[in-house]
Amino acid sequence: MIKKLEITGVHIDTDEKLKKYVTRTVNKLERYVPRHARKSVHVEVTLVENKKQKNNQCTAELVMHLPKETLTAKESTINMFAAIDIVEAKMSNQIKKYKQTHADPKLYRRLTSRFKKRHPNQL
Repeated sequence: MIKKLEITGVHIDTDEKLKKYVTRTVNKLERYVPRHARKSVHVEVTLVENKKQKNNQCTAELVMHLPKETLTAKESTINMFAAIDIVEAKMSNQIKKYKQTHADPKLYRRLTSRFKKRHPNQL
């Protein structure tokens, strides 16, 4: 469970139902975060509602502060819950890429050394 979570609403009343939904979806992202970074993760969620004539836009922005990098995802749709779902999907892809780039180099070396010992001609 992500401990540092900030939910901010601009021009929208963030009721308990919306806060629970955001908390549940953001906590789903924790399974993709590397273990070494789970203690220091800080998440900021900004929910904005623009009520113009005939054009209701709900924007959800998720900023995740990880060691060595900050990930950002933003989406605007008609429904706030749909925007949160899309942002969650975008952020999960970014976290997977972060995990690949910041993987443990010792583990990678250990796995490649085992592979080299078994099949020296295939690398």
